[in-house]
Amino acid sequence: RLLLLGFSLLLLTGLRPGRAFLVADPQPDVSDDGTLPPLPCLPALLAFKKAIYDDPLARLSDWNSSDPDPCLWFGVTCSDFDARVVTLDLSNSSLVGFLAPRIGSLTSLQKLILDHNAFTGSIPREIGKLKNLTVLNLSTNLLQGPIPSETGDMQNISTIDLHANRLSGALPPELGKLTNLKELRLSNNSLTGTIPGSNSSTMVSTKKEDQVGLCQLAQLTDIDLSNNLLAGSIPACLNHIQRSRMAGNCFQNNDTMNRADWQCGNSTDAGKDNNSIGEDGQRGRVIQPLWLLIVEVVTGVSVLSILTLCAIAGLRRRKDRSSGRGVPWTRALSWKENNVISIDDDLLANVPKISRQELAEACEDFSNIIGSSHETVVYKGTMKDGREIAVVSMSAPVHYWTNYVELYFQKEVVEVARLSHENAAKMVGYCKSSDPFSRMVVFEYPPNGTLYEHLHDVEGCQLSWPRRMKIALSIARVLRYLHTELQPPFAMAALASSSIYLTEDFSPKVGALLLGTWRLWCS
Repeated sequence: RLLLLGFSLLLLTGLRPGRAFLVADPQPDVSDDGTLPPLPCLPALLAFKKAIYDDPLARLSDWNSSDPDPCLWFGVTCSDFDARVVTLDLSNSSLVGFLAPRIGSLTSLQKLILDHNAFTGSIPREIGKLKNLTVLNLSTNLLQGPIPSETGDMQNISTIDLHANRLSGALPPELGKLTNLKELRLSNNSLTGTIPGSNSSTMVSTKKEDQVGLCQLAQLTDIDLSNNLLAGSIPACLNHIQRSRMAGNCFQNNDTMNRADWQCGNSTDAGKDNNSIGEDGQRGRVIQPLWLLIVEVVTGVSVLSILTLCAIAGLRRRKDRSSGRGVPWTRALSWKENNVISIDDDLLANVPKISRQELAEACEDFSNIIGSSHETVVYKGTMKDGREIAVVSMSAPVHYWTNYVELYFQKEVVEVARLSHENAAKMVGYCKSSDPFSRMVVFEYPPNGTLYEHLHDVEGCQLSWPRRMKIALSIARVLRYLHTELQPPFAMAALASSSIYLTEDFSPKVGALLLGTWRLWCS
């Protein structure tokens, strides 16, 4: 009866049965001023903030040392039962700074998401102390240096995304210890060396000392190593991965498009240079035979003589034209007549070719015109797979299209095809047809119109201040990529708001190369 009476009194007073035990708990220690002591993660978070020297969006404005509870700060998520930081998400915050090594003190951290910022410097080695981390996303920053080998200590990691940085050096073999890793994205960096892994499709040995590199990652389903400087052979074990992207490297057995040979000189020749070491331990110099030297001299003199004669003939022809004594104007050679001059058909071997019939069906028989100039006409279409495309058709007639113009067209297509940036217009392919004569370049179509329309039309209110900042920073990143990171640099003819297209999420696509690049030579 006494027990039932006590339980009834608890219900009448609105208390839960377990709350009576809270009264008996000892009081937590407090400081002299009556405030609770700071949590153990507070110094690490304040050190992280101290390493940020520019916060244009004021994301860290509430990160205050006087606040003992960082669980209420922007981007910080804590566990419910012990108030430890488990997630730090500051993506798309435009933060400028570096990663403080003290971030390794957040030992309970499970997700570290800092993509689309401007973090510089190297990835601290202390990141290997985050044993509970499952997601590491530092993509689209300015991080440099090698990937620390300590990343192999994060045994619970399932996703590593470091794409679109300036990371260099070799892939650490310690990545093979991450048995729970499912996604590895390291594209658009400057990583060199070979992929650590066995060249056989299966691991022959099960001994720990015999296990090699990425072939140990049995759960890996998505790997992206594209657009780096990796060389050697691709381990056969990676060919069985569900999503594997290796284009834009210097591999020997890669079926996809590699970099140009001159870009891979430092990567592919590194091993060859090491073989030219003499018995005395010093690097020897290869001595060319005398006959080869004579051939080189004769060839050089012959080429110089031909160039001189061509220059003299060109000057005489210009002089004859200016004096009116030249031959009467005649029609230029037709495409078929002029085709006897050799054109390198392999120049566009790695660029997808689309038939004119396929483009005609996609663009409603070329009736859907969305732009035009004296040199080009732009059509909008939809491919059979649902992709929206913009087709840029050259307006030059066939009797003006000499072999020189054809060679220039092919080189420009190859130049645009090598661009690989999330804010540059992505080429889908090209079209080359003789009957009827046509030359076209196909790009992905951003469906949200141009930046000019959103700035000057009545709907410009859609561009909030954070969205404008995001667009400006994205344009700056793609210009830095085109002018400094891409080798050789890609020069744009013009940049205006009318040549910047917006996707559905208002990400800019620099589209000046849709129209501006061709104006330099079509006229």
